[in-house]
Parts: sequence; C-alpha cells; structure tokens
Amino acid sequence: MASIVLEALAIEKSFTQPDKNKLVILQNLDLRVEQGSVVAITGASGSGKSTLLHLLGSLDSPDRGQVHFSGQDIGAFGRKRLAAYRNRDIGFIFQFHYLMPELTVIENVASPGLIQQFQREPAFAAARGLLCEVGLQDKLEAMPYQLSGGEKQRAAIARSLVNGPRLLLADEPTGSLDWKTGEGVFAVFKRMIRERGLSAVIATHNPQLAELTDKRYLLHGGRLEELS
Repeated sequence: MASIVLEALAIEKSFTQPDKNKLVILQNLDLRVEQGSVVAITGASGSGKSTLLHLLGSLDSPDRGQVHFSGQDIGAFGRKRLAAYRNRDIGFIFQFHYLMPELTVIENVASPGLIQQFQREPAFAAARGLLCEVGLQDKLEAMPYQLSGGEKQRAAIARSLVNGPRLLLADEPTGSLDWKTGEGVFAVFKRMIRERGLSAVIATHNPQLAELTDKRYLLHGGRLEELS
C-alpha cells in the first residue's frame, strides 16, 4: 500500500464579504494524496480550487482542520520549518508562469535554489539540467519575453523542480494555453513527475486534462467528490 504524502483533514475555510456576510468556500473537506500519484481537482470557477491549493501549500491557513505533510501537521511548523516546506518540500506551478522579466531563463529557474542553498554553482547546474529535460536547452540565456507561452510554462515546471520537492501543486497549469500546447506541456509535466516518483495535486477546469491523471475529484459545495 502506497504511503500518504499529503492529507487534508476536515478543512473549513470562509471569507467575510464586503456586506459582512460570510462566504463559505470549503467545509469539512478531506483529501489524501498517495506517494507517486497525480490528483486532479476539478470544479466550476469560484468553487474553491485555488483556495484549497493555497491551504495545502501553506500560503493560507484553514479556519478549522489540519493539513499533514508526511504525517506532520504543517500548522504546527515554526517559521523556519514552514519556509523550508514552501521552498524545498513542495513546488508551485501557476496558470501564469510568473517568470521575472529582468532575469534570464536559467536565472529564473535557478532562483529557488539560490534562496534555499545560497550557492550559485549547484543551483545553476540543477537549473541547466532541468531546462534540458523540458527541451529548453537552447533558451538558457533568453529573456522571458523571447519565449512562447508553452516554453514559459515548461520553464516554470523546471523552476518548480529545482529544489527536488516531493510534492507539486499546480493551479490551472495549462489554463492560459491552447489545448494542443497545453497537452504537450502537461505531457512534460507528467513525465518528469513519474521519473522522480513525485506526487502532484492539479487544480483544473479542463476535463480532458483531468482524465490524464490517476485520480479525479469534483469540488462542489465545499467538499470533494471522487469521480470514476
């Protein structure tokens, strides 16, 4: 039986609206992600997919409930351990690549490694290897504006892996791309996950993309429903 790398237990999250009414986003939500699996979270716009990923990645905190990583409650992490969780244990990929426009492609990909290790050579060596894996070996010194949309997302995938995380969190990773380009980007994403034995949670509104994952859930009414 595969081990559980990430677990959300009875998660609740709500926001107070301008009219002071409470908007409930997630309620009594449970999720378990096995080591080496790729999980898709589908749902309508505004259903809470991004909110859930933010909670899993400790970018926000639940009102109630717990998120466990490798059996540890991330809500109990101290400041340094929480920073290490965000920068080392997990990798983020967003709909928009968020590459820094003033840095070259290899500098962008190496940047999380520089934050973690404070050593230029290992960070750039890892970045160079990953860019070759995603097919951008001829774009190392290019600036982000010189890349196509698909190339920018492949660079973002490489950046998310530079610190050797165990878990990837992807929020609409192909949402800004046409289907053909997005399918190619996702194929690269999934291959690199499989080769490394990683786990991933992907929020997407694209049912075709979701069907390419190991397990699919529909987020509706604040809860997750597993899809066959």
